Amino acid sequence: MSAAATKVPTGTWNVDPSHSSVEFQVKHLGIATVKGSFKEFAGSLTAAEDGSIAVSGTVEVASVDTREAQRDEHLRSADFFDVENNPQIAFASTAIEHLDDETFKITGDITIHGVTKPITLEAVVEGTEEDPWGNQRVGLSATGQLSRGDFGMKFNQALGSGNVVVSDKVKLAIEVSAVRAA
Repeated sequence: MSAAATKVPTGTWNVDPSHSSVEFQVKHLGIATVKGSFKEFAGSLTAAEDGSIAVSGTVEVASVDTREAQRDEHLRSADFFDVENNPQIAFASTAIEHLDDETFKITGDITIHGVTKPITLEAVVEGTEEDPWGNQRVGLSATGQLSRGDFGMKFNQALGSGNVVVSDKVKLAIEVSAVRAA
């Protein structure tokens, strides 16, 4: 895949956390969607002259925020992320597949809760722009989903209806504004 095909100019691009987000959502009780985010993360995208692209990133799990302090503390506990033993989520791409002029699949390895599994995200290049301070930027959106049980996060409680307190399926939504490295 060429860098031109995905509209990502060659170079290394570093995620600007103040203009980016890493969010997730899960079903609660099988009937409502609870959304959360991570406030501390870093990442980069490198588009080489030969057209190859590599993506990597980390998330500081202790920065989880669901707008409910008690739930956030539970998510940091051994029942879920076990922040004390697994302080980061890490991702490194292994393949990028061009789908059309602006859309591509990013396949890579994600490590959560000490377990590494493959994941595929669908990504869209939102565009490039020069900001008012002369920095070149590229915007990307990526979505995907994973099974938290695949990463050893099996905490749950069955309900009489057949639903569970927390769904196994977790949807991911990542919005990135990245700045070209000097």
